[in-house]
Amino acid sequence: MSAKLDRRHFVAAGASALAMPLISRGASAQAAWPSRQIRMICSYPAGGQTDLLARAYGEFIARQIGKTVVIENKPGASGAIGTAEVARAEPDGHTVLCSISTTYIMNRVVMKNPGYDMDRDLTLISVIPGAGLLLVANPKTGIKTLEDFVAFARKSGKVNFGTYSAGSAPHMTINELNKQYGLSIEPVHYRGEAPMWTGMLEGTLEAAMGSYTAAQSVLQSDRGTVFAVHSKKVDAIPTVKTLPDQGATSKFFTVSGFTGWSVPKATPQPVVDRLAELCVAANNDPKVKEVLATFVLEPALGFKETNALYQRELPVWIESAKSLGLEPA
Repeated sequence: MSAKLDRRHFVAAGASALAMPLISRGASAQAAWPSRQIRMICSYPAGGQTDLLARAYGEFIARQIGKTVVIENKPGASGAIGTAEVARAEPDGHTVLCSISTTYIMNRVVMKNPGYDMDRDLTLISVIPGAGLLLVANPKTGIKTLEDFVAFARKSGKVNFGTYSAGSAPHMTINELNKQYGLSIEPVHYRGEAPMWTGMLEGTLEAAMGSYTAAQSVLQSDRGTVFAVHSKKVDAIPTVKTLPDQGATSKFFTVSGFTGWSVPKATPQPVVDRLAELCVAANNDPKVKEVLATFVLEPALGFKETNALYQRELPVWIESAKSLGLEPA
């Protein structure tokens, strides 16, 4: 399957339904929804993973409900700008947010006032668990395992380790490894994965951490060696062990992060349930499958599974984030 996606595949479907609604409308609250087009606000830029997931799932939902799903990109402030707009929207199921765990969890720790309160203002509908993030070393270091990395860091005294933003999962990973092994790894923060991996290509970084898909430029040019994955194995590289499998003990190495959809808090539960069911049903759509495969992602979860994952991972993310010592901006 080609990793290149045809963006035209992800334009929201028109108002004419191509199929009968997938889920029967029982309660009156369900019968009233939708009464107009759906705004799906993506709080990250067009063309990225979050945007393409929003468009693929949005197109499927549009076909089922017989209404247009319009994708609006509202990036900025680690997703807070678009999220705050959804939090203020009418709670009628016609405004939906697509964002990531940084927006849903991290912003409450690193921002004094992100413009919304996750617990008070939003309800998670469905999430796609994050893929295993890769830890990659410059081949010149000779690092092939976590043990090698720790030995290299102790000998060098300092390691330039790339992250795609302050407060990100790679940043927290560095902090946890420093604590466990008594290291002084230096995070080098970039504005996104693309420039970070460029730093690796240019040889300015000794290690970096990010997604399997975005790391391909480094791996395919033999400019990087994968020595571990964060919390779950990646099917494409099954022999590479996770950090816990190699002896790392932090609770943070048990969480995955996620991409997910939410609505304003007072949205009727029947509408929330129906949106969640539509997200799960979309997992079987060919175009959705293509996007999931491209980014090596698992399918979207149902409402109960989503909130169980959120409640399980929330305290771990918050504890690890606070230990970074970042002052809220």
